[in-house]
Amino acid sequence: MADLFDTATTGPAPAPGPRPLADRLRPSAIAEVIGQDRVLGPEGPLGAMLASGSLSSLILWGPPGVGKTTIARLLADATDLAFVQISAIFTGVPELRKVFETAKLRRTQGRGTLLFVDEIHRFNKAQQDGFLPHMEDGTILLVGATTENPSFELNAALLSRAQVIVLDRLTPADLERLAQRAEQDLGRALPLVPEARAALIGMADGDGRALLNLIEQVAAWKPASPLTTETLAGRLMRRAAKYDKSGDEHYNLISALHKSVRGSDPDAALYWFARMLEGGEDPRFLARRITRMAVEDIGLADPQAQSVCLDAWQVYERLGSPEGELALAQALTYLALAPKSNAGYTAYKAARETARRTGSEPPPKHILNAPTRLMKDQGYGAGYAYDHDAEDGFSGQNYFPDGMKRPVLYQPVERGYERELKKRLDWFAKQRADRNR
Repeated sequence: MADLFDTATTGPAPAPGPRPLADRLRPSAIAEVIGQDRVLGPEGPLGAMLASGSLSSLILWGPPGVGKTTIARLLADATDLAFVQISAIFTGVPELRKVFETAKLRRTQGRGTLLFVDEIHRFNKAQQDGFLPHMEDGTILLVGATTENPSFELNAALLSRAQVIVLDRLTPADLERLAQRAEQDLGRALPLVPEARAALIGMADGDGRALLNLIEQVAAWKPASPLTTETLAGRLMRRAAKYDKSGDEHYNLISALHKSVRGSDPDAALYWFARMLEGGEDPRFLARRITRMAVEDIGLADPQAQSVCLDAWQVYERLGSPEGELALAQALTYLALAPKSNAGYTAYKAARETARRTGSEPPPKHILNAPTRLMKDQGYGAGYAYDHDAEDGFSGQNYFPDGMKRPVLYQPVERGYERELKKRLDWFAKQRADRNR
């Protein structure tokens, strides 16, 4: 199963003694790995590589406890490569140099090296670049493991020489299979009622290593009768949900929150909001993002939405946590149920692009002020029509640079208050067309 099952290939041999459950359950073949059929199956990228007998350098990207180290070790076994494991946390340049020198020597003796680098994203740019020549000349086949998004954490040069393989978080069904495998090794069932068993799997939060550690604790107990969920919760500390406020999970959850609001689903929006709060997210960050949703996705379809968000933000600042978070939750619910329009956002972006494209074209002279005689002589302000003097309060004059084709930037939708704005815009357009014939 997971990288749970591996120890380093270098260093002193472990002292004799009882082997941890995770070590005993380490898969000895690719077919025994749980939860990664999508990449290891016959049609998966790694399955296809093994079938062809041609393995390339890889980056294994996935959450903790899903099998990164185990898969790397089994790939080495399947291709008869020497397996060497290092960690970016504990390995410096001198240690890397020794690894490369040993791999070169091994290569002269007719055997290749699969170098597994755990937490590879922790190496800096120079250290990552140090792998490139040894990958290119065949000294090593690199398999890196990371829990962080490789697009942000790894050099483009390194990524261009390795295939990124995304490993899946283990599902409850995967974890149940692992629990059954553990019970077979232990020779007895876990002393849990069905509800408590489900709770134990939930505590693992998709991490196989965590589940086996929890099972090892539970298996050591000798209760007179199967434990209930309440008793289990009292004996075990629940794992904190995986959430890195500056990492990939942060961006995944805020994306889920924003898209739930855009999709008019208040229940989903509140769920992701709660997930981020439970993970320790700063409510002020959420207040800012909620306000952004109002101006980006609701806009003038409901002009009140922005004020609702700003008011909720202010309430949070006055009350603090946890009471102030209720105001943010209510604002979030309001946004999810509000009519949606990104017409203002789209118009703003189009205006910026048009401004960049037209450069420094001056405004037409008739809308320029003429505070001096010289400016009047140059035609500044000549022919300006004062809209308040028009019978219907609309002159229909041109306000774009002379010679520039009039663009259509703001296009309101037929939803919410923008339905009324569209009527006004259409009326102005008709008047402008009639007066400029």
